[in-house]
Amino acid sequence: MSEPDLAPLLARLVAAVERLAPPPPAEADLEAADAFVWEVQHEALRPVAEVARVELGLLVGIDHVRDILLANTERFADGRPANNALLWGARGMGKSSLIKAVHADVNRRRPGALALIEIHREDTESLPGLLHRLAASPRRCLLFCDDLSFDAGDTHYKSLKAVLEGGIEGRPDNVLFYATSNRRHLMPRQMIENEREVAIHPGEAVEEKVSLSDRFGLWLGFHPCSQDQFVQMVSGYAAHYRLGVEPEVLRREALEWAQTRGARSGRVAWQYVQDLLGRAG
Repeated sequence: MSEPDLAPLLARLVAAVERLAPPPPAEADLEAADAFVWEVQHEALRPVAEVARVELGLLVGIDHVRDILLANTERFADGRPANNALLWGARGMGKSSLIKAVHADVNRRRPGALALIEIHREDTESLPGLLHRLAASPRRCLLFCDDLSFDAGDTHYKSLKAVLEGGIEGRPDNVLFYATSNRRHLMPRQMIENEREVAIHPGEAVEEKVSLSDRFGLWLGFHPCSQDQFVQMVSGYAAHYRLGVEPEVLRREALEWAQTRGARSGRVAWQYVQDLLGRAG
């Protein structure tokens, strides 16, 4: 076949291959919103028009950790050094709610200062690519991963360690990482104990497992609330929504609700108030 005959055939072949190739990922427009969700399958940041959150002033019983996280976030928004933060401890005590509330509070006083970007735990392997894209933007970004934890056989934590600290590129100056977990060291206790039993050098094996949590400069602990703190949470929500329920009635019903759930926490208090709002119309 002569060269003139090959040219149209090659052109058609190139066009067919280009049609089959996936389109290049769209550039992230971090000015489109104040909050985004990282969709790894599309390699895109999906804007979130309205974040599901509560007001910072409604988070009762966690004043100390609230002030620490707020100050750290404000320093980051101002362009000053700040630490990655791990919020760990009792479930339902407002860990993820605090992150979202702090972001909203900082942006209220400094409009557009921070973009909140949620990444799911199972997508942490895509973090290096996401950070590379965020580094090209002048906007400061708060990466948020809810319920970050790892099980036996899960090696995602190794790539996350390099991203937070230790990698050759490091974390971009305009990105901070906040995570929540029920586990202080992000690993189940039995996973760490197993390493002590089967490893040739148990100490080194355990250090390798727990070193991920060391990448977080801030460890903020959340602990089960007392009965008085629980009632205070409910009273704060009731006052915010102007429910007008007698304090003694509110206290009695709230404690009965907590008994049926077998727990006292900010989440249980919010669920009781939702029920109260529904009954009050």
